[in-house]
Amino acid sequence: MKPIAYADAPEAVRAVFDDIKATRKVDDVNNFWKYLANDPRMLAHVWSSLKEMMGPGHLDPLTKELIYVAVSITNNCGYCMASHGAGARAKGASEEMMNELFAVVGLANMTNSLANAYKVPVDEAFK
Repeated sequence: MKPIAYADAPEAVRAVFDDIKATRKVDDVNNFWKYLANDPRMLAHVWSSLKEMMGPGHLDPLTKELIYVAVSITNNCGYCMASHGAGARAKGASEEMMNELFAVVGLANMTNSLANAYKVPVDEAFK
């Protein structure tokens, strides 16, 4: 796969790129969107979903970015860790907060693995 540049993009891709640039107030879209543009339907679907879920809701924007970083760490997605880590920092996350997040994610992955390995049944109080 190769990234799709704006100048080479079909009209449907340009429309999504234009919306991303306007929504995020940026001059160009990042590499994720340029690669996803190889499938215009997926590009439109992912942008629409991300715009909806990361927009206003019951969780504040920083919390959403931190959750995204945590899941990205667990899924070992370096690109998403970098992108959403930058987003979290832009929304106010300090390095101390990021370090604590990393520690909690590491701990959760360890205890999740242990609970699964031991096949620990869920306590009635948690149901």
